[in-house]
Amino acid sequence: MSARISCDVAIVGGGLAGGLIALALRRRRPDLDVRVIEGSARLGGNHLWSFFATDIDPAHRWLVAPLIGHGWARYDVAFPEHVRTLKARYYSIESSHFDRVLRRELPRDALLFGRKVVTATPTSVQLAGGDLVEARGVIDCRGAGDLSALELGWQKFLGRELALSEPHGISRPMVMDATVPQIDGYRFVYTLPFTPTRLFVEDTYYSDTPEIDTAALGERIDLHAARQDWHVEQVLREEAGALPVVMGGNFDAYWRSGGEGVAKAGVRAGLFHPLTSYSLPDAVRTAALVAEAGSIEGAALHTLLHGHARRTWRARGFYRMLSRMLFKAAEPEARYKVLERFYRLDAELIARFYAGQSSAWDRVRVLSGKPPVPIGRAVQALRGRT
Repeated sequence: MSARISCDVAIVGGGLAGGLIALALRRRRPDLDVRVIEGSARLGGNHLWSFFATDIDPAHRWLVAPLIGHGWARYDVAFPEHVRTLKARYYSIESSHFDRVLRRELPRDALLFGRKVVTATPTSVQLAGGDLVEARGVIDCRGAGDLSALELGWQKFLGRELALSEPHGISRPMVMDATVPQIDGYRFVYTLPFTPTRLFVEDTYYSDTPEIDTAALGERIDLHAARQDWHVEQVLREEAGALPVVMGGNFDAYWRSGGEGVAKAGVRAGLFHPLTSYSLPDAVRTAALVAEAGSIEGAALHTLLHGHARRTWRARGFYRMLSRMLFKAAEPEARYKVLERFYRLDAELIARFYAGQSSAWDRVRVLSGKPPVPIGRAVQALRGRT
């Protein structure tokens, strides 16, 4: 028999964006009846999210503080002709901990697991089986809309959490090790030391295609571990993904593809860094924005979030241009030179870049000097020609 469920706010999708909105509303608006509709049996999926302290506004740190599982005061990068340690606080959130925190914070009846969504409107969510969730406002956080509306490259990866039989001896993250062979675009290995005998290792590619050969990437991780003399006892967890890197596109068409008139957040709203694909800083900003909203009615939420996403899109043209230069001006095997040059710049400039807050002078510095790509192709890329 079909049921009708009434609430104030219905959040479709219990991933990073949806979970953070639910947590923010619980903390700031505990009077609201919030429901999170999730197709799987857990919140957050199978993910690891990392960010720099400077990515998050100090006024919003209350939201991420209980979710952090690991933190470091410095990180390393390595390229064929440049190695550097940067002083910057860097944190990671594991989805398993994310799930535990949200289950602890949210009322049990707020979480609707294993529910397939048929349709979502500004004020209702139709579920498979006939159940209907009626809300004052709906926010759709189910992931990407129609990516064909955007011009994309891809950041694809395979990550493994490894248990070692002996200590690895690493004290801080290696955010980019591009001394590895350059295959399928710009390739680097990303390493996070969780404990003396537990590591997260990710093989990452800035590639023209989203296809992932997990077997090949797994073999490369094994080879990298052997070269580091890490004695792997067990693979504790594995995740793979292909994240969009945006060079251009039609924002309005992309927004409409995710549901006309429906409020959206996360990747579905186009809220992620165009070049790094980072989505956590945007998810935190969006959650805080919703928690502070004057109205949670469907139309008001749509106006609020559409306006926020559109302003963010317009402000990030610089990063889309850099994405275009990386993919269109540099040969795949030479893309690392763009990042190698970037990491010679001022540490505070680098921090603002990751936060999506590059100043006008930062932009001049990034583009000044001899480009690490053929000048003719750089000019074509800047003009939008391929």
